[in-house]
Amino acid sequence: MPTPLITLSRTWVSENYGRHAEHLLKAEEWLRRINPQASEAMLLATLTHDMERAFPGPDSPKQDPSLGPDDPIYNHAHSQRSARIVSAFLREQHVSETLIIEISRLVAVHEMGGWPEADWVQAADSLSFLEVNIDFFLSLINAPQNGWTHAQVRAKFDWMYQRIKMAEARELAIPLYEQALRKLRDKEGAQGE
Repeated sequence: MPTPLITLSRTWVSENYGRHAEHLLKAEEWLRRINPQASEAMLLATLTHDMERAFPGPDSPKQDPSLGPDDPIYNHAHSQRSARIVSAFLREQHVSETLIIEISRLVAVHEMGGWPEADWVQAADSLSFLEVNIDFFLSLINAPQNGWTHAQVRAKFDWMYQRIKMAEARELAIPLYEQALRKLRDKEGAQGE
């Protein structure tokens, strides 16, 4: 059963992140599935890890697909900005500073992981991405604004799968990853006709 803070955070995500909220909500579901013992901090970090994208501003990082899906400059800026925004939200809810720091640390490394709790958050992010974000990234191929190439989208799919460190999570990701690659091949075939 979710804590009141998790319930409140789900509402915050849903009300502010529009159609992309599904990714964050699914990421939390995945974490509960792959690590039933996940702490509240891990669950909240997973649920809120991309929230900087819900609040665009002059300091919003811009991803350049030509630099690859694991561009460390973008990933660092994105993760740090999300950590700041999530921390501010949690302070407004009068959450203890200790919990805020723990959540912020996990959000700040959600792209790379680095210790067991962070690796679980990263794995849940990847599983959710592979489940719900594939069609969005396929729609970016050759889009008029900030279009991605087939190769860049393939690299993003590969990276989101290959970065999963937890063996049990990687096993669950295999069918999702294979489906993503099938959809990409289908799109390539349709555009080549």
